[in-house]
Amino acid sequence: MLVLSIILRTILTYFVILLIFRFMGKREIGELSVMDLVVFVMLAEIAVVLIENTDVPIWQAIVPMVTILLIQLFSAWFSLKNQTFRNWFDGRPTVIVKHGAIDEHAMRKQRYNFNDLLLQLREHGIQQIGDVDYAILEPSGKLSVFEKEEDGTSGYAVVLISDGHIEKSGLKNIDKDEEWLRSEVKKQGFDSPEEVSLCTINAEGEIQMDEKDEYKK
Repeated sequence: MLVLSIILRTILTYFVILLIFRFMGKREIGELSVMDLVVFVMLAEIAVVLIENTDVPIWQAIVPMVTILLIQLFSAWFSLKNQTFRNWFDGRPTVIVKHGAIDEHAMRKQRYNFNDLLLQLREHGIQQIGDVDYAILEPSGKLSVFEKEEDGTSGYAVVLISDGHIEKSGLKNIDKDEEWLRSEVKKQGFDSPEEVSLCTINAEGEIQMDEKDEYKK
């Protein structure tokens, strides 16, 4: 009976956790946020208790799992509505290398050392910092690298608006201000940045804007 109980608890735990992961949405393992990792660790601990302690009622494990799911769903919904909340929980990408120059201050702030930088550059097949146009440390810890074009131009597009919010760091990268951006937004036929889901600019100064919620119309 003990073996049967463990088997049934394992099957139940498997399907409950699988259901929770399905509700959490699709994300690659390498792109998990800190919040996702906390959820995974807590679910694993609860699963161990449920499977090993057969004298513990099943509902005492199911209730915490469902509570964690509700917290995760609320956090995901609120992060879609509030960029400040999203940036605080998920973090923001950090420019580590710009036009072949390393930003040591940004590296120290992210507790990111030169061994990590060189390792991840080698993984991209890059040996020389001077060959890098932009290297961006993503919130997941992955390093996105953009090499310089053969003609010396940049192949990296700077984000100026994300989900209707102006990215001040992007404006700083291209030495522009919000007044200039709002002017460009109006030239594209929008009344304000809030109507734009994504706006980027490349090295040639070409601006691309995507209308927010255009498929609802």
